[in-house]
Amino acid sequence: MNAAPDPADFVIALDLLEVGTKARVSHIDWDSLDTAEGNRLRHFGFDDGVIVEPLYFGPFGRDPIAIRVGRMTVAIRRAHARAVRVIPTDR
Repeated sequence: MNAAPDPADFVIALDLLEVGTKARVSHIDWDSLDTAEGNRLRHFGFDDGVIVEPLYFGPFGRDPIAIRVGRMTVAIRRAHARAVRVIPTDR
């Protein structure tokens, strides 16, 4: 029999997720963010297990990124989204 694939095999950075694709936050590399950036993400509701969905990419280098976090839409820089690792979901 074939074993089910490990979800960790599908972990990608949030800035690489396609618009409209929902994903669950696997982990956040808080060490790569300065304190203010980390606090801002926490304030917006970013945490392990949260469902996120990219809605729009900005016109200049795809920056900033509009992300749905729960029922809220927030804009974050692509560099900050790169610190957020997600697993795409089918829900």
